[in-house]
Amino acid sequence: MQFRTDLAIEEKESLGDEIQGVDLKSEEVSGMEITRLEIKSDEAARSLHKEKGMYITIDLPPLTDNFKDTDERLLNIADEIRRLLPKDGLILIAGLGNSNITPDALGPKTASGVLATRHITGELARATGLDQLRPVAVFSTGVTGQTGIETGELISGIIGKIKPTAIVVIDALASRKLSRLGCTLQISNTGISPGAGVGNHRTKITQETMGVPVISMGVPTVVDAATLAADLLVPDDERASEAIREEVSPDGRMMVVTPREIDLLIERSAKLIGMSVNCALHPDFSISDLLSLVK
Repeated sequence: MQFRTDLAIEEKESLGDEIQGVDLKSEEVSGMEITRLEIKSDEAARSLHKEKGMYITIDLPPLTDNFKDTDERLLNIADEIRRLLPKDGLILIAGLGNSNITPDALGPKTASGVLATRHITGELARATGLDQLRPVAVFSTGVTGQTGIETGELISGIIGKIKPTAIVVIDALASRKLSRLGCTLQISNTGISPGAGVGNHRTKITQETMGVPVISMGVPTVVDAATLAADLLVPDDERASEAIREEVSPDGRMMVVTPREIDLLIERSAKLIGMSVNCALHPDFSISDLLSLVK
């Protein structure tokens, strides 16, 4: 049985230590555990069901219990984002997902808290003291059911018009463990496949398909019910796992589990990612300065 997860660290955990072509390093910073997993070989990528590249997993206390707009941990997360981005040029921020479905609203809510600066230029920038801001464009993609347009098509069209040096895409993720919901942030330079975590595969958004580097960010907000049941009850019994999947997902109908406090989780996750992105893109400005500009 293939456990459904968007987190590279969980794929690595399921395979144990006996896998070649993977570098794994962890450290604790400001009460957060930061794990950097780099997939270097094609064989490792196949085994982990992930693209080659860097996956940074940040485990932190539950966002529903412990987060402030001015949290200093934002700067540590910003450092991780900044390492994956080009030093100069316009950055396009894309919030993926459906704002009408709470567990899928992370992307749009995060985009609303990212500072758009592409239009602040010339005398306006100098007069307001904002000439040190990096050019940033921000938009929410919606979902194909709302727009009739693939997310990849929307992003590709905007890229062709404004010519960013990189894209940052933000989306809700799926985990295989309830304990990771609202407690884990994944950052990667391998792009993203929208909807993959809940079985709704769309065109991949990667450097190969978009023509520019793609950084993806997300927090897990759901667990596949069949994955959760099999993982908790019979994690090592393949036949029993398949039987559980058939019971939990009759006729192939998929069910997911999300926390009761999902509204708060989404709100605080969006603030965490949005302000971390702002700090990463505008290092010359303090957190309080950036907050005043966003609000």
